[in-house]
Amino acid sequence: MTTPVYICTGFLDSGKTTFIKDTLMKQEWIEEGPTLLLQCEEGEEEYSEKYLDENGLFLFNIEEREKLNKTFFENCEKIYHPVQVIIEYNGTWDLQEILDEDFPRNWEIQGVYSTVSGETLDMYLKNMRNMLMNQLTESELIIINRCGENTDRSAFRRALKIQNPQAQLIFEGVDGNIIPQTEEDLPYDLKADHIFIDDVDFGTWYVDAYEHPERYEHKKITFLAQLFRPKGMPANMLVPGRQIMTCCADDIRFYGYPCNLGRAAQITQRSWKKVTVKFEYEAYRPMVPKQPVLYMLEMESAEKPEEEVVYLG
Repeated sequence: MTTPVYICTGFLDSGKTTFIKDTLMKQEWIEEGPTLLLQCEEGEEEYSEKYLDENGLFLFNIEEREKLNKTFFENCEKIYHPVQVIIEYNGTWDLQEILDEDFPRNWEIQGVYSTVSGETLDMYLKNMRNMLMNQLTESELIIINRCGENTDRSAFRRALKIQNPQAQLIFEGVDGNIIPQTEEDLPYDLKADHIFIDDVDFGTWYVDAYEHPERYEHKKITFLAQLFRPKGMPANMLVPGRQIMTCCADDIRFYGYPCNLGRAAQITQRSWKKVTVKFEYEAYRPMVPKQPVLYMLEMESAEKPEEEVVYLG
């Protein structure tokens, strides 16, 4: 069986330990059983003996990058037989080195997550941009915590999306609560009557349209999608959507909104199309709550994208 490896990276005191304890270890895909935790630097937050025992964690403190090698990993596999491995990586080490490391045959990297402190974000962008981006370019999920009123979220989003357009970004305030996206944070022109969604931004649009449908009502939206008609859906309806990864490879699902074609039509399931739709917020069938509903305006054949899976972001 595959042993998933989760890598959490970030500079010292950026919140890696807190993320592992309060977020990663509480995910439904975390298996019960012995978990190998490799901590490559110690910050203010610690793992208590009680926490380690209650969660079946075997903690190793790794002070030198060279100790993370094939022999060490194989010994850990033979002794502990972990159901998963978590590496709390040192943010000053080259991330690519651990990604290229020779793990035991059954170990497989399933997720790379990063934490960034909003208190030091501007300084890192100005003075240590290359080192900061080194740890973020392969991350699927990036949490920017402790964001104050002066944190330039838009500037950071733009800087990162150039390097890693598929990353999911979550901004948290100093109180630890997630900061909702504003119109200025979005990667497309929300003021336009016709909005064009880039391939990597589908996840962002999908979530924002669900949370703020009033921003899109009566507008034309163009995006690349796969066509899907669930069992029981009328022949004049379909769902143009995408496979979205939220946190890891085990959490990929197809998401999209119901779309009215205006007439009954045959479709090829999972075929790729470039669609232009009109966005409305209504109940698309009797006795169901209002939700985003699309009306097909144009549909043309399209090539399958290089990356079929998109990310929330």
